[in-house]
Amino acid sequence: MEYRKNNKNGLELSKLGLGCGSMTNAMDITEKNKSIEVIHSAMDSGITLFNTADFYGSGQSEMILGEAIKGRNRDKAFVSLKFGSLMSPDGRMYGLDVNPLNIKNYLTYSLKRLNLDYVDLYQPSRIDLGIPVEEVIGVMSELVKEGYVKHIGLTQVDAETLRKANDVHKISLVEYEYSLFNRSIEKEILPTARELGIDVVTFGALTHGMLSGNWTKDKKSGYNSMISLFAEENIDKNLSLVNNLNKIAMEKNITLPQLSIAWLLAKGEDIIPLIGSRKVKNLQNSIKSLDIVLSENDVKRIEEAIPQNEIAGTSFPNMKFKNGKVVGLK
Repeated sequence: MEYRKNNKNGLELSKLGLGCGSMTNAMDITEKNKSIEVIHSAMDSGITLFNTADFYGSGQSEMILGEAIKGRNRDKAFVSLKFGSLMSPDGRMYGLDVNPLNIKNYLTYSLKRLNLDYVDLYQPSRIDLGIPVEEVIGVMSELVKEGYVKHIGLTQVDAETLRKANDVHKISLVEYEYSLFNRSIEKEILPTARELGIDVVTFGALTHGMLSGNWTKDKKSGYNSMISLFAEENIDKNLSLVNNLNKIAMEKNITLPQLSIAWLLAKGEDIIPLIGSRKVKNLQNSIKSLDIVLSENDVKRIEEAIPQNEIAGTSFPNMKFKNGKVVGLK
């Protein structure tokens, strides 16, 4: 495993992280053990960043991760935890609670589920337009002083909010969707993060499965049906772009996911892609992306294979909230 140290915040993290969003079946022993096996394989391979949230499986992801790292070297597990999303029983996000009064309460329950004394990174899952970000970060900075949180992060925010938050307390990581089908981060977020010395954790490298190498139209699910990239009027166009990329992967004798992750790694030393894998085999195949060296010409060819102006539709919408309620999609 390769590592990178950020001299501005002192963090030394693996170049790949493990996303635990799909590890949410803590009640099924077989499925739980499979998830724990993946986490152990990641740790044994040198991955140190583990990304979860209190709303992933209503706390079940936290319980699985906590059980997996129990008895292991705590210093080898950098636990990144999100909070604030309000989930309905059908699994959909319907609101946001980042009320400063409730933040310590959320962390208290998370620490119990994780069976930890502290989390390495704590971050609101979104920002509420009705609550000044300075107030949210202010309470989180108290948790840092108290030793329950080591670092503060943000998720899916704009550049102005990132600056305001960083003025209150050093922001160590910002989490954002980034893939060949969604490069919006390159406009403002990435330049701002680099100016402030903030590393970027990215999710969605495989575009909700479209770049998995085995996605077909007959696999359309309720989840990606909410994403306009997969809409009936767009999918054929987008799959033709995927085919362009797959030709490059075949030339290099690597898989489509490996090429997609390698492209992200080539975009900057400060970018840490998350791998979302439920199988050890898939995890290990993704880790091989670290061995792929892409030249500037390779990166150019890859981006030309999926031109931004030819992408039909958009990725998962970035919800905007005010006073806890959804007020729009961005």
